[in-house]
Amino acid sequence: MKSKYETMKVIYYRSKLDWYWAPVFVAFWFLLFYIVVIHSFNNFPENIMIAEEMNNTDRFIGERAENLLMRLSKIGPKVVGSPANEQSAVQFLLNELSKIREDARHDIYIIQEDVQIASGNYVLWEMVNIYQSIQNVVVKVTPRNSESTSSILLNSHYDTVPGSSGAGDSGLMIAVMLETLRVITKRETNLKHSIVFLFNGAEENPLQGSHAFITQHEWAANVKAVINLDSAGSGGREILFQSGPGHPWLMKYYGAHIVHPYASTIAEELFQNGFVPSETDYRIFRDFGHIPGLDMAHSFNGFVYHTKYDRFTTIPRRTYQRTGDNVLALTKALANAVELEDPSKYAEGNIVFYDILGWFIIYYSDQTGVIINITVSVLFLLTLMIYIWNMANQTGMFRRRILLKFITIFGIQFVTINCALLMTVIIAIFLDAIGAPMSWFSKPWMIFGLYFCPIFFILGILPSIYLSHIKDYGLPLAYSIQLLMHSHCLLLTLLTIAMVSLGIRSAFLIMLGVAFYTLSVILNITARFHKTNFLWLIPHNLCQISPFLFYTYICYAFYTTFIPMEGRDGANRNPELLIGGFTVVICFLFAPFLVNLLSLVRKSKTILSCFGIIWIIFMGIAASPMGFPYVEKEAPQRFYAVHSSRTFHDDSPAMVVKYEDFGFYVVPVDRRPQSIDFMFQETNFTKSDANFCETEIMCGFPIYSSRWLEWRNQSFWVEASQPTKIGWATLKIISKEQTSSKTILFTLEVAGPHHISIFIQPMHGVKLMDWSFTKIPLEQNFTAPYYLYFSYALDPTPLRFHLEFKWETEDWSGSTFAIALIGHKVDDINTTDDFREFLTSFPAWAHVSAWTSSYESWKL
Repeated sequence: MKSKYETMKVIYYRSKLDWYWAPVFVAFWFLLFYIVVIHSFNNFPENIMIAEEMNNTDRFIGERAENLLMRLSKIGPKVVGSPANEQSAVQFLLNELSKIREDARHDIYIIQEDVQIASGNYVLWEMVNIYQSIQNVVVKVTPRNSESTSSILLNSHYDTVPGSSGAGDSGLMIAVMLETLRVITKRETNLKHSIVFLFNGAEENPLQGSHAFITQHEWAANVKAVINLDSAGSGGREILFQSGPGHPWLMKYYGAHIVHPYASTIAEELFQNGFVPSETDYRIFRDFGHIPGLDMAHSFNGFVYHTKYDRFTTIPRRTYQRTGDNVLALTKALANAVELEDPSKYAEGNIVFYDILGWFIIYYSDQTGVIINITVSVLFLLTLMIYIWNMANQTGMFRRRILLKFITIFGIQFVTINCALLMTVIIAIFLDAIGAPMSWFSKPWMIFGLYFCPIFFILGILPSIYLSHIKDYGLPLAYSIQLLMHSHCLLLTLLTIAMVSLGIRSAFLIMLGVAFYTLSVILNITARFHKTNFLWLIPHNLCQISPFLFYTYICYAFYTTFIPMEGRDGANRNPELLIGGFTVVICFLFAPFLVNLLSLVRKSKTILSCFGIIWIIFMGIAASPMGFPYVEKEAPQRFYAVHSSRTFHDDSPAMVVKYEDFGFYVVPVDRRPQSIDFMFQETNFTKSDANFCETEIMCGFPIYSSRWLEWRNQSFWVEASQPTKIGWATLKIISKEQTSSKTILFTLEVAGPHHISIFIQPMHGVKLMDWSFTKIPLEQNFTAPYYLYFSYALDPTPLRFHLEFKWETEDWSGSTFAIALIGHKVDDINTTDDFREFLTSFPAWAHVSAWTSSYESWKL
């Protein structure tokens, strides 16, 4: 005769499914992901061809935009100051605009055209950005029958970074703007407001063209909203990642008129909190023009962004039609917006927005979002109490006992979640410590084995061990698993409430998981399925399909965007923490509601251990040569290499040269700079440390941009011969005047190539009181050395400016300040033989942006 304990064990065993249901269950969710999510993400419309234009008179013609980009990209790199940018690109635009005017309906529209040439300065990233004679091509389309003075602005840029033809960034958007302009002006389109098209000639410089327009152009005063178009990749889907701020009506027009939606508050909050190593003109329009807008950018194939591989041929052909349909529809809608008359009347706070697999978009105000999030959270808490009450009635157990069991299971789930998080951090740190980060860079499927599998393993194995070793079999296994998932949903509910209290609009991401799980519990209680062994799985799994598709869609979009970005985020950050961190977050949202169901099958611990085995295998791959992350052309490793001359002057009145050398300054741009160490073995190239960091500004390195400031510790110097000595930057002291017993005024003049970095470091006991530029760095006490970035396009007139310093005491002597002048010939092709030899020594999978520069410092 069996004991009661043995009988209950038999019941417990019979409450499980056969083991082979586990692989079927797992395969179902993988198949769902590939069939629905991957297909939806890569679903693009066919290009409309020029031959079909007669049947599509009001449509964006994708083939024409493609042809425009092909001709624009043939110009090659278009760096500010180069003939390609200042002459060829401008002439290309003027020619195309002339063709558009020929076909335009001048009886309906007034079309005005202007080539803006502007100079100015402003603060960007604690850097004073100074520009001189840069160019913008601007077109204004005004309906003849309109009395409105308001305008909508479309902006994108045609200039490029050195060495790149910029087909994706952002020649594609220029082509889209030209075709949008043609369609609007060729047909009778009812427009209420004017449309200004800004073909921006200095965005990569950075953001100078937009600043010149919004602060100086006569048409800027009437611009009430902007659609900014940019790129961090090479075509694909353009994501709306910034809206407003504080103007939810913009999203209403996007939601009502966009043809192929792709937008997310998550992307906006990630971008605005520094997770994206880029910036767009939207910031300038927002901060200097104080106008709201929509910021949209391509992010597909970010591996080629800012490289020589950003070519016309790398852009998916269907991109033109998809992006063109969206931009044309949105432009026409906003050009008829009532809100454009006075946007300030409709500034009602921020908005929550997200698309559902690209099918449609959901948007609502942040106040509505708070109400929804709190309502769903309260509903779950009420449902949980009803469930526990109902469980007590069904099992005959005391409610206090069930509540105690729930608290125990909640504790187990809390420990499980933290173990998974800790495991993810350990993996990320370990891979970085052994010199094997970024194995997923060209092989995204590695993320599944490195992070998803250990997370699934821990999320499943710890609860499974608890469920199989509890000695009280009075509670059916199905109830225990449901309590386990209730406890996880409670954790998500508490997190939702916390995010709401912190004002994080992306709380909707967690709320959706709570909402669908709550729905499944309500359905089970209503149908009384929750007290059965397996029927409760039907509503549960059906209600998990929608959040699973949404979360995996977000996950796929995140990896598509951020994996390439980790190749240009600098060597001083561990990219494994970002990828692993996001993976564990997305897993917390859906995995416990699915992985814990594996405890319902026999041999559950063995099955769950398979995830652990897969993880071990993938760790071995990551640590082996198979985990090497780079692929020539497709996923290159990035470097900057600058052939530089360095001259350091002493602090004597004669400013005698105390030291001079020449070399290659190499800046690694990702976490694996050691990948090129083999170049310095058995060669005449030798790395050297920063010998001058204690005595010279910026360690004596030829810094090009503010991002290079973060990468100094990982960069290195290679001694070499002298570069071509033509057109280097020069400093001239125009005057030096003591204006009082404690103050002195210097007037300086800087000349040289189109791009010059200037660093000013007051000496000890000296304060910079005034200068010729914006006073913000002085008023806000920026940390010295002060960084000035100067560039010019058409006018090579030297930059003349004054600096006024004040000493602490009247009996001062010696140097007042140190200054470093760095000239960059970024479009220089006159490289020396040894520099060419050095560049060819880089492996095939490396992309090197190279030019010549000069570094010269003085103490005055």
